Amino acid sequence: MSLLQQYAQLEQQAKELQKQMEILQERDDFKKEKVFLEKLQGLIEEFGRTPQDVINQLSPNRFHSTVNENKRKKRKLKVYRNPGTNEIIETRGGNHKTLKLWKDEHGAEVVESWLVEER
Repeated sequence: MSLLQQYAQLEQQAKELQKQMEILQERDDFKKEKVFLEKLQGLIEEFGRTPQDVINQLSPNRFHSTVNENKRKKRKLKVYRNPGTNEIIETRGGNHKTLKLWKDEHGAEVVESWLVEER
């Protein structure tokens, strides 16, 4: 395709888009939305606020922090040292494969006594 053909095709697309924009601008719901947005932006500027301030003000959960909403508290890191082998395990939960083997072999109370550090 030559450059002139590409240009003509793009020009035609631009005309079609312009026509669609004009049709959209004539719709009543578009006009209402546009007026609303203009008034809202005017209020934001008048009161020196940001769009995020408006969102926070209108949010039903505005008194709750949205940053930490879906985060669980991080578990403490536990460090165990097997006195027989001097093997060290660092885990945040009880599903550690080696820790489970130790507890099966030596008993949970004994393995808990091997706890060296808790961070």
